[in-house]
Amino acid sequence: MLSLKRIWLDKDKKTYNQWLELMKKSSLNPTKEQIDYSVGIFDDDKLVATGSYEGKILKCLAVCKDYQSENLLTQILVHLLEKMRAEGVNHFLVYTKPENEDLFTSLGFHKIIGNDLIIFMEQGFPDFNDYEKLLESKKVNLNTTASGIVMNANPFTRGHQYLIETAASQSEHVYVFVLSEDKSYFSTKDRVAMVELGVAHLDNVTVLPTADYIVSSATFPSYFLKDEAELDIARKQASLDAKLFKDRIAKTLNITKRFVGEEPYSAVTEIYNESMRQVFGNELELVVLPRIDVGGNVISATKVRTAIKENDYILLGEFLPTTTYNYLKEHKEL
Repeated sequence: MLSLKRIWLDKDKKTYNQWLELMKKSSLNPTKEQIDYSVGIFDDDKLVATGSYEGKILKCLAVCKDYQSENLLTQILVHLLEKMRAEGVNHFLVYTKPENEDLFTSLGFHKIIGNDLIIFMEQGFPDFNDYEKLLESKKVNLNTTASGIVMNANPFTRGHQYLIETAASQSEHVYVFVLSEDKSYFSTKDRVAMVELGVAHLDNVTVLPTADYIVSSATFPSYFLKDEAELDIARKQASLDAKLFKDRIAKTLNITKRFVGEEPYSAVTEIYNESMRQVFGNELELVVLPRIDVGGNVISATKVRTAIKENDYILLGEFLPTTTYNYLKEHKEL
């Protein structure tokens, strides 16, 4: 007899092993996934279907091949959505295979973007239409072509400033998207503030949020795992993230160029740059600028965070613009 119940992956080793096997048979790799809640459907003691979520993101959805005619995935999804709503979540996001689109559509989801391998869908509010309206409200001129930059700015360095200043000198307008995801050393509020202070002298720059739609846990979770991420998975995620930027966001703001810094340190970020080049093709120009250095020492936010911990004020003075240095000092980070 089939029964649905919560599963505790960190406490029940037997169930965890069944869950892991079901993930593998479904071509899913969950070993690095962050999970808040999981549920399973059991045939006696055998796990035959499962699903999980983290925050607003549905994930690790799988049904045993022998039970795929039983409509178990719908039961899993209905349970998870009810549980999430009870916790105050009103916006739901999911990556899924194209063959699952009809099922998710029947549950109120709609597709944001997709390719032959994967689609990105959502339900609830605020949704991508609301994000597009925000972008439209920040658009400087209907006829202005612009450039785009996406950065975490953790924290905002002279390297970030150089990237923006270069783009601003070569563009009518520049939209700088600062990652909204709060998974970094510095909070989203602090990172946005440091960017805004660092570009205040540039009249043709607008700072924008990424929400859930650019390099987020929904579109590109591997970014936040960095060296722990599976590179093949990161490549698939990066391609879809780049496609969403090209097909939806860039078109909304008349963005014709995207500026990035070359990436000598992070394999995941380099894969992202490669994926953008492939996805953008001739439709959107990708401009890759070399990293700037001080005395042969390449500027990076990672080195800045280390210098903060080690009280290396000489390096901080060399790597940080005055605006960031003063902000961190004012907020007692230095």
